[in-house]
Amino acid sequence: MRKVAVVGCGGSGKSHLARELGRILDAPVTHLDAAFYDDERNALPLDKFIDVQRELVAQPRWVIDGNYNSTLQVRLEACDTMVLMDVSTVAALYGIFSRQIRHGAGHKGNGVHNRIHWGVIKYVAMYRRRMRPRVMAKMEEFGSGADVVLLANRRQTHRWLRKVAAEQS
Repeated sequence: MRKVAVVGCGGSGKSHLARELGRILDAPVTHLDAAFYDDERNALPLDKFIDVQRELVAQPRWVIDGNYNSTLQVRLEACDTMVLMDVSTVAALYGIFSRQIRHGAGHKGNGVHNRIHWGVIKYVAMYRRRMRPRVMAKMEEFGSGADVVLLANRRQTHRWLRKVAAEQS
């Protein structure tokens, strides 16, 4: 496991998993929100965002977390492991609100980007119905050579991280 793409709904635990996995694998971690937005929340143009990801995936080791379905193909074609944080809608909603309470609003520089508004709540609430099928289709189409890991809850995530850590020892 050298190149890992972590995807899933907001609030699912992608950033936490990516940080822990990067530590275990001794691999650089990139949170795509930090690459896509500047400090004033201005978005990078799509072509430049794709170029940034192509540079990232050309590296020998990496963990990249973020959905960004429009550019998911770049990561999926390059990864050896795909992790889908496949938590329930209730768990994801809990995740965005508890993160807001723990970290406050705004960009924290560590992959934590808290901006809860109606659009974010609606996206999280509808993720399993609208976005998950699109992510799964792209995983199947572009990630054919990669191992797939589906993590349905935080307990399963912690268990998987312990297993990966034991395998690296």
